[in-house]
Amino acid sequence: MHSHKFLAASFIVLSGIGLAGFSGKGHFDRGTSQEPWKAPAWADTLKSPFHEEPLTLAQGEELFTLYCASCHGESGYGDGAAGGALGQKPANFHDTLVKAQSDGAIFWKISNGRGNMPPFQDVFTAEQRWQLVAYIRHLGKTE
Repeated sequence: MHSHKFLAASFIVLSGIGLAGFSGKGHFDRGTSQEPWKAPAWADTLKSPFHEEPLTLAQGEELFTLYCASCHGESGYGDGAAGGALGQKPANFHDTLVKAQSDGAIFWKISNGRGNMPPFQDVFTAEQRWQLVAYIRHLGKTE
């Protein structure tokens, strides 16, 4: 089992997986050949089962700073240093096409990942992923 973790970690490092997602136009880019990243329609029906507590944004910000800002940038403009090295622009959470997505779609994308953005369903609890959604929404409201 220990060797499986090593192999998985080696694969992640060697394949250059990071936290990317969308181009600045709100579309997922892997070069020019990848289709826009759309969550399945049923994801729009997902709603957070957790009440938004006063600490929700603080907890979402902590997760974002540790796991997302390196690609998506400190303020969520998709301008993080690691994201630029991926050959594709990570999501800009201020983009109108990103803002137009449902909370459920964003939760689904965080959970499942795609391309350079790894899936976080086995890394974060559902509550933590919803905290990230809340914080991403907060970032999108700021300039």
